[in-house]
Amino acid sequence: MTGSKPTWGSVGAAKRDALLASIPAEWVIPDDIFPPESQLEVTSFPIKSGWFTPRELEITGCTAAEILDKTTSGAWTAEEVTRAFCKRAAAAHQLTNCLSETLFPEALATAKELDAHFAATGKPIGPLHGLPISLKDNFNIVGKDSTIGFTAFVNSPATYNSTLTDLLRNAGAVLYVKTNVPTAMMIAETVNNVFGRTVNPHNRKLTSGGSSGGESALIAFGGSALGVGTDIGGSLRIPAACTGIFTLRPSAGRFPNFLTKSGLAGQESVLSVNGPMAAQLSGIELYTRIVTNAQPWLRDPKCVPMPWCSVERKEKLKLAVLWDDGVVKPTPPVRRALRETVEKLRKAGHEVVDWSAEGHKEAGDILDRFFLSDGGKSVEALLSGADEPIRPEMDRYGTAKDRGVYDLWQLHLERNALQKMYMDRWNACEGLDGILCPTTPYATVEHSKFRYVGYTGIYNILDYSCMTFPSGVCVDSAVDVPVTNETPLNEHDELAQKECKFLPPPHPDNASAVHGMSVGLQLVGRRLEEEKVIMMTDVVLSALS
Repeated sequence: MTGSKPTWGSVGAAKRDALLASIPAEWVIPDDIFPPESQLEVTSFPIKSGWFTPRELEITGCTAAEILDKTTSGAWTAEEVTRAFCKRAAAAHQLTNCLSETLFPEALATAKELDAHFAATGKPIGPLHGLPISLKDNFNIVGKDSTIGFTAFVNSPATYNSTLTDLLRNAGAVLYVKTNVPTAMMIAETVNNVFGRTVNPHNRKLTSGGSSGGESALIAFGGSALGVGTDIGGSLRIPAACTGIFTLRPSAGRFPNFLTKSGLAGQESVLSVNGPMAAQLSGIELYTRIVTNAQPWLRDPKCVPMPWCSVERKEKLKLAVLWDDGVVKPTPPVRRALRETVEKLRKAGHEVVDWSAEGHKEAGDILDRFFLSDGGKSVEALLSGADEPIRPEMDRYGTAKDRGVYDLWQLHLERNALQKMYMDRWNACEGLDGILCPTTPYATVEHSKFRYVGYTGIYNILDYSCMTFPSGVCVDSAVDVPVTNETPLNEHDELAQKECKFLPPPHPDNASAVHGMSVGLQLVGRRLEEEKVIMMTDVVLSALS
């Protein structure tokens, strides 16, 4: 009918088409080398395809620090670096569906301006001069959509930048892509009705995690040397673990998160934070140092006035290990990664003690009630704007009950008591530097099977600094088998083990879906101990090597 309102499905399809059309013809993968759907691993495509030049591979194979050494010295131009990453990001999207917006023309124009400045002055504009940085979809950039997975936000470009957007540009960064997220950024897998599902470039049958799953897929593919995601229940750490990369979940107020978009706008019982994602620890340290030294507290009223603080390296750490949280046990490869990591730490002279799961189940329950405390009204309002149906992964938002102000305040008291209890436990473990634990019960999972975020969510409730890092352990179907007489903790634990196919031998499908995938672990420090967590991770990696 003429003049009728477009359906949510047609709006999403048009947005997907426009995104693909924004990729220049020169960066569209030729049909004769395009990997078939049956090819699950695509991280090797840039090297094996012959489509990338040696120079493009050299540039996109560098760490963020290595790139900056070149761009801030004039050895490489910002334009050639930006062009190489734009091409690799375009390829990543065609193979994993990881992007939500492209800024290719704007990025190249910015790069040329940076080069002109360097040519005229012999100096870089700032500490991030010429470094392409990818951003999660919820960071606002003027003129670009921030749909956060809702069709109601399609063709509604931002009229202002997020605080971090301006901070990075002022430091000389080149913003060139935004990356896909799940609906409302409240699912541990990246899928929505606008762009569809982002897949894991190491195995496209598996999830890249969520909600920063577009970022993790892009970085794992080599399409970004440094990206920024956000975390409210594990949205940085889960994707990093699923794809074998590093990320830092900072405490609230350490990095600016002002003027970003949210699926639960106004919810401040547990704060969303942003943090860096990279294939190397050096990129995490670089981002943390530069952003905290940019005085973000003068731009974001919720930032704490705390510049980068150098911490002395401790050659002997005291770490507590959480073997399981009493709700869902880690699957066999994660248990093995923990066990082997602890063995290597002890061999290197570090002290490792056991950490009980006291308070973990309660924290998960508190987090869940916080997210649903408005009765799902925030999500419902955004869906109704385009008559969009709720996705099955979010069905609990459609049945939630409004808690009311009084009940919410009582929940705050529960949270505060748990924070004090956990602090007292930490203080009682004399000399404790950090906690080593799983990031998730899984290495990763097949699509639509990620069901538990308790190992990350508790540290959002506590607001602790956390690092997810690749342990060096990969899933081995022949080795990672469970104890046959082990009793599940509960129905959730039983489902997690069965769905991941870690079944007693001689089951033919044992661990087959995730064989060969990296296992990520989590290192936890106290609140606002970002520098110490980075240092401790480096010490742990030294022991693992």
